[in-house]
Amino acid sequence: MGISRRTFFKSVLGAAGGAVVLAAAGSSKAGEGGAAPPDSFGCLMDTTLCVGCRKCEAACNESNKLPAPAVSFEEKSVLEAQRRPSADAFTVVNKYVVEGSKEPVYTKVQCMHCNDAACVSACIVGALRKDKTGAVTYNPDKCIGCRYCMVACPFGVPAYEYNNALAPRVRKCEFCVQRISKEGGIPACVKICPKEAITFGKRAELLTLAHEKIEGKGSDHREHANYIDYVYGENEVGGTGWIYVASVPFEKIGFLTLPKEAPPRLTEKIQHGVFKNFIPPLALYTILGAAMYLFKERDGKTDRKEGPR
Repeated sequence: MGISRRTFFKSVLGAAGGAVVLAAAGSSKAGEGGAAPPDSFGCLMDTTLCVGCRKCEAACNESNKLPAPAVSFEEKSVLEAQRRPSADAFTVVNKYVVEGSKEPVYTKVQCMHCNDAACVSACIVGALRKDKTGAVTYNPDKCIGCRYCMVACPFGVPAYEYNNALAPRVRKCEFCVQRISKEGGIPACVKICPKEAITFGKRAELLTLAHEKIEGKGSDHREHANYIDYVYGENEVGGTGWIYVASVPFEKIGFLTLPKEAPPRLTEKIQHGVFKNFIPPLALYTILGAAMYLFKERDGKTDRKEGPR
C-alpha cells in the first residue's frame, strides 16, 4: 500500500509529539538513582600484579550463569587480540606489550560503575539504577530496548542480546551486587584472583590505598612496580567505581582519555533548560496540534475534490 507525502508528514508530526512526551518523561527520570552514595564500594586493580590468567573471566561466567565460551578460559592465545565485554562475557582481560616494559601488561575490562553514570541518566524508563552499594544495576522488566545506555556509556560497555529475538536484554557486569549486598560478600572476580591484583572495599579507602602505592607507602609497596603518578578512574567522567594503578601510561594499555565532568551534568542541563516548568513542551504541543489540524482540514477538502463524480 502506498503512502502520500501528506500522510507521511502527519506521521512524522505524530512521532515528534511522542518523542516530546518521552523526552519529558526522561527529564524527570534522568539521574534518579544516578549519584553514588558517599560510602559506595569499589575495586582497585593493580595492573602490575595481573598475570593474565583469565580466572576472573571464568569466575564471572560462573557467577552470572553465562554461556560457556567458544574457547576455554585456560586458553591464553585469546589474549593476543584486543577484546571487549559482550552479552556473553561481562569481563575480559587484555594483554599489552609496551615499549620499555620488561613484561606484558594485563588489564581487566568490565563496567566501570561510574559514580554519576551516564547510562542511568540516559535510561528513560529507569531500567538502570545506581544501587546503594555503588553498583549500576539493570532491570530487564523495565527495559524497552531503546539502547540509549549503549550510546551514552563513555566506555562503550553495555552489550545487547541481538541473538535473542523474543526478549533481548542489555547485558553488563552488575558488580555481583547480590554478593556485596550481603555482609562480607565480594565480587566473584575479586575472590578468585590468585595474585590479589584486585582489592575490593569502600571507594574512598581504595583511593587512599592507590595513592599510597604510588607514593611508596603502605605494607604492599613493591620497589620494582614504579607506578606512574596517576589513578585512573579517580576523576574520569565524575569518578568510577573501578580504579586502576599502573607502571605505564594508561593510554598505552587501552584506557580512554576522558574529561573529568560526568556526561549527565551536561545532558541534564540541556534537558532541564528545555523542559523547565513544562512551558516549551506545551508550546510545542500547540504547534504540533495546530499543524495536524490544518493538514486534516486540507485532507478533507482534497478528498472531496478527488472523490468519485
